[in-house]
Amino acid sequence: MQVTRRQFSKLFLAAGATTLAGCNTASQSARVSPSSARIVVVGGGFGGATAAKYLKMMDNSLDVTLVEPNKTFYTCPFSNLVLGGLKQMDDIAHSYTKLESLYGVKVVHARASRVEANAVVLADGSRIPFDRAVVSPGVDVRYDKMPGHSPDVEDKMPHAWKAGPQTVQLRKQLEAMPDGGTVVICPPENPFRCPPGPYERASMMAHYLSQNKPRSKVLILDMKEKFSKQPLFTDGWNLHYRDLIEWRQGSAGGKVLQIDAANMQVETEFGWEKGDVINFIPAQWAGKIARDSGLTNDAGWCPVNQITFESEKMPKVHVIGDASIAGAMPKSGFSANSQAKVCAAAIVSLLRGEDPVAPSFANTCYSLVTPNYSISVAAVYRFNEGKIAGVSGAGGVSPKNADAAARAQEAVYAQGWYDSITQDMFA
Repeated sequence: MQVTRRQFSKLFLAAGATTLAGCNTASQSARVSPSSARIVVVGGGFGGATAAKYLKMMDNSLDVTLVEPNKTFYTCPFSNLVLGGLKQMDDIAHSYTKLESLYGVKVVHARASRVEANAVVLADGSRIPFDRAVVSPGVDVRYDKMPGHSPDVEDKMPHAWKAGPQTVQLRKQLEAMPDGGTVVICPPENPFRCPPGPYERASMMAHYLSQNKPRSKVLILDMKEKFSKQPLFTDGWNLHYRDLIEWRQGSAGGKVLQIDAANMQVETEFGWEKGDVINFIPAQWAGKIARDSGLTNDAGWCPVNQITFESEKMPKVHVIGDASIAGAMPKSGFSANSQAKVCAAAIVSLLRGEDPVAPSFANTCYSLVTPNYSISVAAVYRFNEGKIAGVSGAGGVSPKNADAAARAQEAVYAQGWYDSITQDMFA
């Protein structure tokens, strides 16, 4: 059953994005009857799973296929809490069964190798034809940006920037290190997935160490001169961890020049730093299928029409989430979720021969410093002068001088946000 405009607006506004209504001025030659339209969604994360679900909610007559190799999706949000001992992997695990049983999405657990003009090609060579495709491949790490880095070193230096086996591996390394040891975290330069993530990770690791190995230290060697929510993180660290966390900016010895996994050390401009645990987070670019399909620019990211997220490289293919160039929006799960709804609405409008209107978006990001101390940032974005830009005066960050009760309440809100967005994706 097709949702009404009023129901659709309510759903959309609740998720922090405006609907894309249409006006009947689009080229009729591009129109495909929604009842016969085939949509293939590649990637089942915050962008892809949301897009598949909302396409069916907006028009149940669409034939929607979701291609995702994994039967279980582990969220990057809250994976740092696994490292801190606040969550288990099962707490961040989600399945695709309800997308099939409740919404009629066809879920194909296979790896897509490339996208062509009218079909998605799977790794076994089979093809799934489409009238429109949504590609949400997330990010891949780059092995060409740091001397000494390769897939082979990840047994010793797991980046754990995709939640899953490396998250478990990094947690085990924390448990095995001696009291008095050093954890070295090396965040990448911008842009990368989840800008506050390395600093929440440092916080959660520090929490675990403070409870179990209090003579230990977390050293952050940062390529950058500043980072997301820095004053709020710094206040939280000073209050709860004191000398347990040290952050070095790029110009003060934080810039990593090469890594040496065999000897568990990294070289900076000021010399070598050894670590009992080294979490080197590499530079990133769009997921492999986007690169192999010619959807990326020279920098490795996907340029798109920022109203519809249709690729500038391949017509009728839309790219959302971390892989896309989405103006001022950060690469985050909430951004991908918001973009997915805008993209789904745009596709429905285009199939009906209507012109989508300029959308608005939202992003909210919570970061835990301790189990009962959380900070957040929120922002609203609109399409303005050809790209997505932040709305001045909308959103904001946690108050800098908030008391303990307010920080604890934000931790409750963080759990509520997680429960809400994962339900929005999968339930």
